[in-house]
Amino acid sequence: MSATATTGLYQMLAGNAMLLVVATMIVTTLKDRWNRATHIELVQRIRTWWIIFGVFALNLLTGRVTFLLFMGMISFLALKEYFSLIPTRRADRYTILLAYLAVPVQYLFIGLGMAQAFLFFVPIATFLALQGSMVLRGEAKDYLRAAGQLQWGMLICLFCISHLAYLRVLPAEPGGAGLVLYLVLLTELNDVAQYLWGKLAGHRKVTPRLSPNKTWEGLTGGIATTTALAVALAPLVTPFNPLQAMGAGALISVAGFFGDLNISALKRDLGLKDTGQMLPGHGGILDRLDSLMFTAPAFFYFFAVLLHGGYLS
Repeated sequence: MSATATTGLYQMLAGNAMLLVVATMIVTTLKDRWNRATHIELVQRIRTWWIIFGVFALNLLTGRVTFLLFMGMISFLALKEYFSLIPTRRADRYTILLAYLAVPVQYLFIGLGMAQAFLFFVPIATFLALQGSMVLRGEAKDYLRAAGQLQWGMLICLFCISHLAYLRVLPAEPGGAGLVLYLVLLTELNDVAQYLWGKLAGHRKVTPRLSPNKTWEGLTGGIATTTALAVALAPLVTPFNPLQAMGAGALISVAGFFGDLNISALKRDLGLKDTGQMLPGHGGILDRLDSLMFTAPAFFYFFAVLLHGGYLS
């Protein structure tokens, strides 16, 4: 990574830390304006954000191998949480074990820069192996439901999320670490922007039965805000020109919106408020990864096709 890109990376990390400092000061200063339950929840959310930021930044800066190990653990925990939510058949317990074993293999392909294996492994090879394992058990009852749920989980918890890790090892200039931070920061800020615009000006609901808080005003305000931030931050850590950065920002906004709705649909179907309690104030790990499940592959291919002609390795 060039000296300019390294400086930009640290500037973005420092800016993120400053946002958390400001949020901490606001929650502390205005605590008397909220009821006790709301204040406790806000304190938990900010505290958890500090931990997430610290762990993420440390692994991002330490090196490629460390970041791949970190992302492998994230995929494992996401998959574990997902399997704890859905109804599983006793006959599939060994198939689920195979699903867990697929996690290190996928990240090994990333570490070795084996682009074709990375793209092929989960949607094809793992699919065939897991379905083969299921039918060998000879249990036909609820087979289609169980097979669909299993593959859905593998796609969102492993395949989609692993694109963030591959982004880290792409032969990018000014550097994979900057691209990862750019994507993650814009994804999270997009969530905040859509929420705030929805609260300030939201009236027309997008999917009232699925996510009542999602409004067209929040979506459009989030797209405009995230696109503007994408253009402003692009010179620090990406090779994008302003027009390319606008495209990246708009894509991340829309993809993040649908990623959020994706996990909302899962929770509605299962009758849950949160996917877990791993992250105090935020819920489960799937609650925090929801937008990234869509923005990671969308941005990855945007970058790969736009600047590398689709060449990944």
